[in-house]
Amino acid sequence: MIGVLRFTTALGANIKMSKLFSLSALTLGLVCAAQVHAADLTVINFGGANKDAQVKAYYQPWEAAGNGKIIAGEYNGEMAKVKAMVDTNSVSWDLVEVESPELARGCDEDLFEEIDYSVVGDKKALVPGAASMCGVGFFVWSTVMAYNADKLSAAPTGWADFWDVKKFPGKRGLRKGAKYTLEFALMADGVAPKDVYKVLASKDGQERAFKKLDELKPYIQWWEAGAQPPQYLASGDVVMSSAYNGRIAATQKEGSSLKVVWDGGIYDFDAWAIPKGAKNKDEAMKFIAYTLQAENQKTYSENIAYGPVNPKAVDLLDAKVAADLPTAPQNIANQVAMDVAFWADFGEVLEQRFNSWAAK
Repeated sequence: MIGVLRFTTALGANIKMSKLFSLSALTLGLVCAAQVHAADLTVINFGGANKDAQVKAYYQPWEAAGNGKIIAGEYNGEMAKVKAMVDTNSVSWDLVEVESPELARGCDEDLFEEIDYSVVGDKKALVPGAASMCGVGFFVWSTVMAYNADKLSAAPTGWADFWDVKKFPGKRGLRKGAKYTLEFALMADGVAPKDVYKVLASKDGQERAFKKLDELKPYIQWWEAGAQPPQYLASGDVVMSSAYNGRIAATQKEGSSLKVVWDGGIYDFDAWAIPKGAKNKDEAMKFIAYTLQAENQKTYSENIAYGPVNPKAVDLLDAKVAADLPTAPQNIANQVAMDVAFWADFGEVLEQRFNSWAAK
């Protein structure tokens, strides 16, 4: 009987040990599996101060949490690169930052994966307009007029002043493209911000915009990268320029005399999109969700003056920081919302016409 008891006890101990080893092996296996699935993500953005803010708010915390490495790259928004990768089934990017018109066109052309909101999160928890089928806006930004207060005797107040080369002599900086430039031309010609796209949708409105640009053409210094307007303004190459508000705010933190005119600015979302056929689509969805968390959005807006799309992040921001964002009530009051549908419909034709006009 004693022998039987000893055998039974020993057997029970062996079973417990076996279970313990099995559980340990399972745990180890899960850890290894997690490490295997923590894929490195190639994330493409527009560089500069925007990239620096993304590194602090998203990339570094993501990596520190053991989610895998972020391989950051830069581009200037050229959708031809995305299209070439998708068409040749050689997609090397997992996530790309795009402006709203490019997101709409890319979605129409089937260049982007459909967003899985069961992973990314509730659309209703974001600023209206941020969530779409093929992408998710992760910050609000504005293209505004900027000037160097050290170079001007008086402060300009709108696009009519931008065009007034007698009152404000000197070169002007404008982004080399139809988008933004045509809207600014119409506002300089007296079109109210709320009517800009209605006017620009007509042939007469388009003629009016290009005619207004003709007046300023000898004074224009074109820019193509967001870092250029602050450089041009600081050096005195131009006295005024269109610029991304976050780029100007970054120089202000460093003590520059550059100022922003919010009236007549154009605000928009920059969105995450996943190129069709991306190898790490599922991880990219999780990363998007991570960037939309309130705390991460707060950190982003603290490092560059772009507005969060998660309203809960606003409550976490210092009032002084919030006041310099495009979404502050006093800043957005007389701005124009980028009309994505307009540029999806007219973008190709107007950009071609603009390129021909600029080359003359």
